Amino acid sequence: MAGTNGKQKTVRDMILSLALIGLAAGFIYLLVPHDDHAPDIQRVDYRVELLTARRAASYPVAAPEGLPSTWKATSVRFQGEDGDRWHLGYQTPDGQYVQVEQSTQKRADFIDDASQGASATKTTEKIGDRTWTHYTGGRYDALVLAGTSGSTTVVAGTASFTQLTKMAAALKTS
Repeated sequence: MAGTNGKQKTVRDMILSLALIGLAAGFIYLLVPHDDHAPDIQRVDYRVELLTARRAASYPVAAPEGLPSTWKATSVRFQGEDGDRWHLGYQTPDGQYVQVEQSTQKRADFIDDASQGASATKTTEKIGDRTWTHYTGGRYDALVLAGTSGSTTVVAGTASFTQLTKMAAALKTS
């Protein structure tokens, strides 16, 4: 019987050790902060970059006017040495991403890059007095402005075509 008491003691010690480890893990879990919401992306003011781009670019640089304040500008850059490339990124009210891209780079290469590999569809849409071609697939969907010479304008992102259309409709060049 002496052997039985030793086995019971070993099992009891193992259960106590597991309980102690469980309590320690629970305590550590409570100490670690848990943030389940998406990070707050800071709004950027792009007015200075827009003025610079409009002075330097060889084409009319587009930026939205009249979008609701729930659309948040999140990124901006103008790269004069890279085909006069203009970029303006926005977060939509539902948390999706929309970007306006313009450049004098070779049209096909630029569209492929700006749309993250999307392909042209046969769908075109009249937005205001301009015609845009739908691109789908890849990482982004996109609208590409038709009938421009000297530069290419692409509105692309993870947002729906409805949101892309809102951005395209808001674009002004002056």
